Amino acid sequence: MAGHSKFKNIMHRKGAQDKKRSAMFSKLSREITVAAKMGMPDPDMNPRLRLAVNAAKAQSMPKDNIQRAIDKASANDGENYEEVRYEGYGPGGSAIIVEALTDNRNRTATNVRTAFSKNGGNLGSEGSVSHGFERLGLIEYPASVGDEEKVLEAAMEAGAQDIESSADGHTIWTAPEDLHQVAGDLEKSLGEAETVKLAWKPNLTVEMDEGAANTLLKLVDALDDDDDVQTVWGNYEISDEIMEKLG
Repeated sequence: MAGHSKFKNIMHRKGAQDKKRSAMFSKLSREITVAAKMGMPDPDMNPRLRLAVNAAKAQSMPKDNIQRAIDKASANDGENYEEVRYEGYGPGGSAIIVEALTDNRNRTATNVRTAFSKNGGNLGSEGSVSHGFERLGLIEYPASVGDEEKVLEAAMEAGAQDIESSADGHTIWTAPEDLHQVAGDLEKSLGEAETVKLAWKPNLTVEMDEGAANTLLKLVDALDDDDDVQTVWGNYEISDEIMEKLG
């Protein structure tokens, strides 16, 4: 249950979202509203809503915004969003999974297809790349929470499947159905996590050279900039050296 995490590299780059705070809040609000509509509007009674609220808090989203998004669902207000998943191939043999919440499937599909085709990729059919990933619960803590031994012990006690630690922090994996319970137990021993969400973890990763990495990051940013896209996952690895060169 130990290792070194390169998963931050495989997720969409946080920096791309941080540049556009209002767009990020809009995506977080959308997820909160959808989660609240699908179950009870009380985070304690609705695991998905609790995860969405925790994700919003981790990005310092104001409490008023969070409550407004929950109230929108309770009032049956606004658009009805549906969850859509797109799968495709990126530069350098990479595989990409895009998760979206949309009120217009045609618009979103067109935008996602355009992002792929303009940035060295190809949109595939559903199932074309997801067989190379595992659906798992993801919990992330900063390195400051404690050393690997402390986090490993807490994770094992909480019923986690795996943990990866590095200088950047700790990545804890759970079975999807255990995410809510494990996150709750870890919060008691380690405090609130930076990330609690369902994730697509690649079974194998592909190392990107500088040229492929440059095009790939443009693809990820183009997808991430779309209002309907919630999360972008991939099986790529980009070395720190190449990331520094690309800025």
